[in-house]
Amino acid sequence: MAVVVMQRLIWKKHPFPLLFYLELTLLVIGLLAAFSPLRPHRHFFPNAQDIPDILKSITLPNLGFRFRPIIIPIIAVLATLGLRLPFGSRFAQIMYTNLGFALSWLAVLLGGRGERVFPSLLLVVVIRACLMFPWNGRILVAIAAYVSFLMMLFMSFIGMTPFGIPVGRRLPPPLRKLPDEVVQPFFLNLKLNSALLFGLVLIFVFLLIGTLLAEKQSRQELSLANRRLREYALLIENQATLQERNRIAREIHDSVGHSLTAQSIQLENVAMRLDDQDVPQANQHLQKARQLGKEALQNVRQSVATLRNHPLKGKSLTVVLTKLIQEYEKTTGIQIHSQINLTSPLATEISTAIYRVIQEALTNISKHSHADKISLVLKERTTGILVVIKDNGRGFHPQENTTGFGIQGMRERIEVLGGHLNLTSQPGQGCKINFIIPLSADENPSFTG
Repeated sequence: MAVVVMQRLIWKKHPFPLLFYLELTLLVIGLLAAFSPLRPHRHFFPNAQDIPDILKSITLPNLGFRFRPIIIPIIAVLATLGLRLPFGSRFAQIMYTNLGFALSWLAVLLGGRGERVFPSLLLVVVIRACLMFPWNGRILVAIAAYVSFLMMLFMSFIGMTPFGIPVGRRLPPPLRKLPDEVVQPFFLNLKLNSALLFGLVLIFVFLLIGTLLAEKQSRQELSLANRRLREYALLIENQATLQERNRIAREIHDSVGHSLTAQSIQLENVAMRLDDQDVPQANQHLQKARQLGKEALQNVRQSVATLRNHPLKGKSLTVVLTKLIQEYEKTTGIQIHSQINLTSPLATEISTAIYRVIQEALTNISKHSHADKISLVLKERTTGILVVIKDNGRGFHPQENTTGFGIQGMRERIEVLGGHLNLTSQPGQGCKINFIIPLSADENPSFTG
C-alpha cells in the first residue's frame, strides 16, 4: 500500500505565488502576535500624568514579555511546507493537512496567545487545503478549522493551561477584581465576537480561493479548447489541401492525361506512316496530335484559372451560374435548359459549394456522357436549396465508377454543409444528380427525388 501511495504522490510547487506570499504574511503576523507586549511601555507616555489610571494599574509581568522560542521553528516548518504541495495521493494530502493542524495546535499549546496566533495559522492550513481538495474536502477542512478555533476559545474561557501556559487571553488584574456576574458576560461576549469574526474571515477566504481556482480552471479549459481548435483547423486545412490535390490529380488524369495519351498514339501513327512513306496519312495523324496538344494546354490553363480565381467575385449565384451556362453552351455546343429560382441571397460558402458542384457536373458531362441536352434546376425550398442536374447521355454504372467523374469530391462538398448528394444512372439512360443543402444547421433532409 505504501509503495502505491508513493508512486502516485507528486509534489508540485505552490500553484499561486501570490497566495504563497499571503500565507507567509499570515505566518509573520502570527509570529509578531506571539511576541507582542500587552502592557504599555513607559516610553509611550513620557509624562506620568499622560498615562490613564486604568493603564497604570495593569501589570502583566509574565504574559507580555515571556519569550517562547518554540513558536519560531513551528512557524518556520509551516512556511517550508508551503513550498511544495502533495498531489495525486489523497492519503498524502490528508496527512499533510493534519500536520498543518497539529503544528498550529502545538504553537498555541506551547506558546499561548491562541486568539492572536491561532487564526493566522488556521487560515494558512485552509488556504492550502483549498488548493489540494475538491469542494467537499475544502468544506470539511474549513469546518475543522472553525471547530478548532471554537475549542481554543472554550479552553481559554474556562481557563485551561496545558503545559502550564494559558491558551488564550487572560483578564487584566483590574477586571479580575470585578464580580463574576460582570466579568463573565463581558468575557463571553468577547469570545463570541472573536468566533463570529473568524467565521466571517474563514468564509471570505474560502470563497476567494474557490473563485481563484475556478478562474484558473476556466483559463486552462479555454487554453485547451484553443489548442484543440487550432489542431482541428490544421486538420481541416490538411484535409482540404488533400482533397484539392486529389481533385487536381483527377483533373489532370481525366483531361490532360487523356489528351497526352491520345497524342502519343497519333505520333506513333505518324512514325509508322513515315516508315511506310505514306506522307498524306502521316500529316493527318500529325494534325490530330497537334490538336490534342492544344486541348491539353487549354485544359491546363483552365484548371489553373479555376484555382486562382474565386468563382463568385462578389456576385450573386444566379449571375455567375448564368454566365457559366452561356460559356458552357458556346464552348461545348450542348444546350442547357435551366430553371434558377432564388428569392434570397445565400451564404458565401453555400453559393461557392453549389457553383463548384454544378461546374464539376457539367465538366464531367462534356467529357464523358456524349449528351446534347442538359436540364439544370435550382430552387429554394423551405428545407433548403435543391439542385437537380440531368443529361441525356450514354450513362454508366455508378458502382463501377472510381475517380473519373469526381463524384466523391462533389459529395464531400455537399456533406460538409450538412447536405446529401444522390446520383442515379444506367447505361443508355443518361445521368441524374440531385442534392439539397439545408439553410439551417438543424435541418438534415434526406430525399430520393
